[in-house]
Amino acid sequence: MQCEMCGETIRGPPKLIRVEGAELQVCSKCGKFGTEVQQVRRTDLVRPSVPRQGSAKAPVAVSSAYRKRDMFDYIEGDVVDNYHELIRQARMEKGLSQKDLAMQMKEKEHLIQKIENHDLIPEESVRKKLEKVLGIRLLDTPETDVEKKVPGSLAPTLGDLTVIRKAKK
Repeated sequence: MQCEMCGETIRGPPKLIRVEGAELQVCSKCGKFGTEVQQVRRTDLVRPSVPRQGSAKAPVAVSSAYRKRDMFDYIEGDVVDNYHELIRQARMEKGLSQKDLAMQMKEKEHLIQKIENHDLIPEESVRKKLEKVLGIRLLDTPETDVEKKVPGSLAPTLGDLTVIRKAKK
């Protein structure tokens, strides 16, 4: 292993030091240039037990930790590409200024300006308020595209073709 500070080969165990916020594994000579960091041993990690020979006991499953939800988990669909134009047109049709729209939505006027200038994609809560106040739909969901198609005009899939060929034989 090489020292991350001077590049020499480390003889013996490397030292973990912190230099201006960066943690480096260094040789004993370079250890004096930073403060030594104690390596934390993780005791919260649980290894699944391995069954011994002759034992019919299966390994114990470790419960998986819950993943924190991010903003993408809450989004129902994709916002349409021309959302800024739709918002501006709907606002103008209702005869509202950006300030009036912001007051109705209980948001800041600067937020409406940024959305209409295509500088900012509205968050879920703001999008819902815009849709409610302006009476428009800003989501491009796949369900709406499927509903528009006529059921009889769908093309057969590969699965449908295999069923048809089996029936002919």
